[in-house]
Amino acid sequence: MARTKLTLPVSLLLVACLLGFAFLVPMPYVLITPGSVADTLGDDGGRPVVEISGPAPVYPTTGHLLLTTIHASGRNEKHRLGSLLSAWWDEEESVVPRKSIYPDGKSVEQVVETNVKDMVKSQDSATVAALRYLGKSPEDVKVTLHLSDVGGPSAGLFFALGIVDKMTEGQLTGGRTIAGTGAIDPNGKVGEIGGLPMKLLAAKRAGATVFVLPRGECGEAGRVGSGGLKLIPVETLSGTVDALNALNAGGKVPSC
Repeated sequence: MARTKLTLPVSLLLVACLLGFAFLVPMPYVLITPGSVADTLGDDGGRPVVEISGPAPVYPTTGHLLLTTIHASGRNEKHRLGSLLSAWWDEEESVVPRKSIYPDGKSVEQVVETNVKDMVKSQDSATVAALRYLGKSPEDVKVTLHLSDVGGPSAGLFFALGIVDKMTEGQLTGGRTIAGTGAIDPNGKVGEIGGLPMKLLAAKRAGATVFVLPRGECGEAGRVGSGGLKLIPVETLSGTVDALNALNAGGKVPSC
């Protein structure tokens, strides 16, 4: 009988100790929050984000094409169970495994270097994809992309859209503030990228009314909600341009 009477208190004590330990010990997660936005039709540090030179004409634009980013907490920042539980219920924060942002075996400097390389590759792919779409030769048209403090491949689609809008008559945005995300390859294929919930928040804060995303991320958008933004899923650069032109004309536009 004595053993039976002691079982419950001892079990409760062990649970309390384990919970206390969990709340005190740092967990292998980082917090993700909405990052900055950049207008590929605007300027960065006094220079056009999309700068075009050569014999090809450059047309005036209206509205905004905002590429969206996320911000991750530092690799060495300590997050305990209490703060993670709080962030879990906070719509303006996401909790992700640390290794998804800072892979094991890579220093922070190596992660930054990789992100910079991905950005450069993204810019090159965006330029090639846009010029191919426009039927222009890179030997006759020089495109220079200027954007600091942004890494990774997720800006590719909006770099390409900025080039297309500047080199095409008419207004691709229809005067709207359009935000979005998506990697792009030289053939104009749009690739999925992470961080959608926080990018939707960043777009909303920046005053966007339309959000362009890779079609494969519609499921994630359905889970977290659009936040009042009109979502336009796309698969290719040409399909994106067609969708935005249809939006401007009041036609049928893809949706999630």
